[in-house]
Amino acid sequence: MTTNLAPIVVGYDGSPGSVSALEWAAAAAERTMAPLRIVEAFEIVITARPAPGHVVPLEAVRTARQEQLEEVVAKLRLEHPGVHHVETSLMGGAAAKTLVDAARDARLVVLGSRGHGGWSGLLVGSVAVQVTTHADCPVVVIPHDFQPRTGQQPTVVVGVDGSKYSARAIDFAFDQAESLHGRVVAVHAWTSPYLTYHDGESMLEFDEDKVREESGLLVAESVAGAAAEHPDVRWTVELSEGSAGRALTRRSGSADLVVVGTRGHGGFTGLLLGSVGQSVLHHTRCPIAVVH
Repeated sequence: MTTNLAPIVVGYDGSPGSVSALEWAAAAAERTMAPLRIVEAFEIVITARPAPGHVVPLEAVRTARQEQLEEVVAKLRLEHPGVHHVETSLMGGAAAKTLVDAARDARLVVLGSRGHGGWSGLLVGSVAVQVTTHADCPVVVIPHDFQPRTGQQPTVVVGVDGSKYSARAIDFAFDQAESLHGRVVAVHAWTSPYLTYHDGESMLEFDEDKVREESGLLVAESVAGAAAEHPDVRWTVELSEGSAGRALTRRSGSADLVVVGTRGHGGFTGLLLGSVGQSVLHHTRCPIAVVH
């Protein structure tokens, strides 16, 4: 079966994290009728001297890994019969670059927070950080210990700060909530004194009541367009004083997906992923989507 839809790309290496990512990606492909592309990086490691023991020919290793991918696809088709188009790609090169290149035409790339070879003490591995930072499309990272919630309405949490980056995150959040038949929680947080933006200029605001009122208006205005395009998606607002990263991480404990933009107000223009995105990426307890 051929399709013109942009694919969902998932990074796979056989690790528990990549298995969780594949399950999440397959469910998303089934919901949206999108093709699924399973990508495994095949990196050649050259050592100064041969390791003792039998040397396995490179082509034999490649063939074995391709056969393993085909077994993965066969199992996936049984568990997700609604996924109509699945392709595999065994590509040579480093995992992060391989995934970024494979996702050039993708609607979404999904990967586990850590794969094989990652340090066990790291919550998010270097591959996830690099792909999240450099991929052209939205990236969803699945925590290594993630367990899907059951028996509750799906909840998509999105960080809102009025920037163009959060506007794209809001659109993505409503799209995901609609496909999940879920709801959106728009979270906005501030620290005192509050830095506001009017007509391209910034100023400090010290009146807490005024800050809360203006924050509510900012969120309502930011969400209005996406809400109008998704009239069946229920949405609520949560306002919080303090760190935006902490507010989103705290809310992730009762969410199915947290969505953030790459940068928000106040970020240095040279940074590809802002401090809030980095904080949530490393500490969220549910899947996180970073929208460029």
